[in-house]
Amino acid sequence: MRFLTGTGLIVAALTTTAAAILFPVWSYDDRSGTPEANLRAGSVATPWGPLSAADRDFIVRVRLAGLWELPAGQQAVGRAPSVAVKAAGEHLVEGHTYLDARVREVAARLNMELPNQPTAQQRGWLKEFTEASGREYEIAFANILRRAHGRVFSLVADIRNSTRNSLVRALADDANTTVLDHIRVLEATGLIDYDAIAEGSAATASPTGPPPPAPGAVPPPAEAVTPTPAPSYPLPPATSRPRSSITNQ
Repeated sequence: MRFLTGTGLIVAALTTTAAAILFPVWSYDDRSGTPEANLRAGSVATPWGPLSAADRDFIVRVRLAGLWELPAGQQAVGRAPSVAVKAAGEHLVEGHTYLDARVREVAARLNMELPNQPTAQQRGWLKEFTEASGREYEIAFANILRRAHGRVFSLVADIRNSTRNSLVRALADDANTTVLDHIRVLEATGLIDYDAIAEGSAATASPTGPPPPAPGAVPPPAEAVTPTPAPSYPLPPATSRPRSSITNQ
């Protein structure tokens, strides 16, 4: 009886140990809700690499941008309120005509459906442009479009960095070039309210710690720390270009 009891305890202990060893493996494989699990769950295999949910959202957003920014640019060219705003409108028309063709090509190769009309917010912006006139129109046109491009700019950078799909990566390159060009030409109008942009950005940004002291401000005294002598290393020998390359220039 003692033998059976002892054997049973040993078997129970071994079973518990095996479960403890195997449980982390099972729990690691089943990590639903984590970013890695969400990435796998939302990805679709394609010949150009995995297409994530974020990739698909980016493609749709590029299409939506063209659906309202292209007519906004056409309106600015037609109304020609000033040389600078007309130039911005021309850049919008040229850039989104090209980018819209690119995004439709990418979506077709990835077998994705795209929207055919702007969002309610984007339609509201177009309505605001239509109802405004003179200086009011110019300010609304420049600032609404500048804020929209600023938000898209950060999205493009994130997708360009994280996508595993070569088609999406190439589209992000084109979008980056187009968006940056539009930001610059909108800023060239001289109508941008940078304070409003900074305040809006600060309102949505997550805190990352105390801000650095303002220029000229005296920082609080730090605790005295005895410096540790740094080791010294000999400098590497200086390098110079081959003489032949200098003479050939």
